[in-house]
Amino acid sequence: MKSDIIILGIETSCDETSAAVVKNGREVLSNVIYSQIDIHKEYGGVVPEIASRKHVEKINSVIYQALSEANISLVDIDAVAVTYGPGLVGALLVGVSAAKAIAYIMDKPLIGVNHIDGHISANYIEDKNYEPPFMCLVVSGGHSNLVYVKSYGEYEVLGATRDDAIGEAYDKVARVLGLGYPGGPLIDKVAKEGNEAAINFPRTYLEDDSFDFSFSGIKSAVINYINTCKMKNIDISVPDVAASFQQAIVEVVTVKTIKAAEKLNINKIAIAGGVAANTKIREMLKKACDEKSFTLNYPKIHLCTDNAAMIAAAGYNKYIKNEFDELTLNAVPNLKF
Repeated sequence: MKSDIIILGIETSCDETSAAVVKNGREVLSNVIYSQIDIHKEYGGVVPEIASRKHVEKINSVIYQALSEANISLVDIDAVAVTYGPGLVGALLVGVSAAKAIAYIMDKPLIGVNHIDGHISANYIEDKNYEPPFMCLVVSGGHSNLVYVKSYGEYEVLGATRDDAIGEAYDKVARVLGLGYPGGPLIDKVAKEGNEAAINFPRTYLEDDSFDFSFSGIKSAVINYINTCKMKNIDISVPDVAASFQQAIVEVVTVKTIKAAEKLNINKIAIAGGVAANTKIREMLKKACDEKSFTLNYPKIHLCTDNAAMIAAAGYNKYIKNEFDELTLNAVPNLKF
């Protein structure tokens, strides 16, 4: 095998069009991201048809820019890795189609990557020496998973959400508070001005031995609280509601993550996914890890959100195991992890 393996990564699972060039799964030569957030803000959430059309418009220019910034051409890549699920089917198809075209024309291996595998692999970019085994909390707009990372690409899902994903709960609460979209960063920001003990929202832990999550109850509790205040003409402190909501939700994920690590006797914990950029989650998990003498790893914010560098990193780990896909690879919107 060559000493340096260059992977072109492509990510179009939702509302970011991204392409990246990564060397040996750890060194990012380029990571170009075109975000559609400003477009979808007007609608209070991602509109799949608009997202797909914008991916079609941007995919070629984003790929060319990634190659240019890395100072290479398609001839120089060793493989092309692409997110093929889970995600919005129309959005995924744009990236998968582009990757298949490149693989076919350039006669390069094609590597389909699970989006969650990509998020976890972002930790290998952040810390060049980071390696399994570790416990990973994957939290984003569509995912809430506790994953035991046994080895590169070898996972055991210990827990998942039974209803809303954590990012989905943030978005819905932000909407009823009139904060806008996306909810996660907005609640995180306004919560800093509030009292996290002002309102005692419920903490849902489920069964004693469960590592699953449930966020629909606290979402409903916030909505009921706001409606009750309005009916009784009680002033609502948005910062207090945001802070109390965030405190409750982060307490649960922190307790469950630490509990899972202790059960498997693992002293390394990582966070991944868009909600991993949340300052409260980082703060509370760091404190809990320090108390247990555990280490905590998390990527920089631009590597937490959807990006192609993480897909290329995951693709590298499949490349060295010769885990390639046929050109019949298709988008799988409900792909399991």
